[in-house]
Amino acid sequence: MKFEEKRDLLLAWIILGLAFANLLGGLTPRPVGIALFTAGIGFLLHELAHKVVAQNYGLEAEFIADYRMLAFALFASFAGFIFAAPGAVYSRGLRSAVQQLWISAAGPITNIVLAFVFLFVPGQIGSYGHTINAWLALFNMIPFAGLDGQKILEVSKPVFAVLVVASVFLLVLPSL
Repeated sequence: MKFEEKRDLLLAWIILGLAFANLLGGLTPRPVGIALFTAGIGFLLHELAHKVVAQNYGLEAEFIADYRMLAFALFASFAGFIFAAPGAVYSRGLRSAVQQLWISAAGPITNIVLAFVFLFVPGQIGSYGHTINAWLALFNMIPFAGLDGQKILEVSKPVFAVLVVASVFLLVLPSL
């Protein structure tokens, strides 16, 4: 992993952690620490899942941060919402449609699994971890250009539907 990729991952993690902390509990040490931990796990594992799956298909893959979108995410948190598009894993090389499907689905699947796991972690860490990961999974399933959902929907409507339903279910599960 190149220095630039490590830097981009670290800065994106910090900025997203601050944005989620601001939205969920305020910019005081405890919420910031919890959000950095839970958002960090969700964000890092999401992006690394894309990268690892792409590399397993023999592709070159690298995370590149989008600093304008990171700034927007932080400022939006002060307005009461987060639009988190911190960057993406860009991969180079030939791949089939099915390979692209699993490269794209790897991130949201990771967040769905993490949201489920955090349901069993007590206290604020579990609550933040569950909420952040369920939200990240659902957000990434929006079928909008550049997001995972658009790429998944183009290849498989059933996989898209299963991931959206799982994300929504996990997001509303605590209130049931």
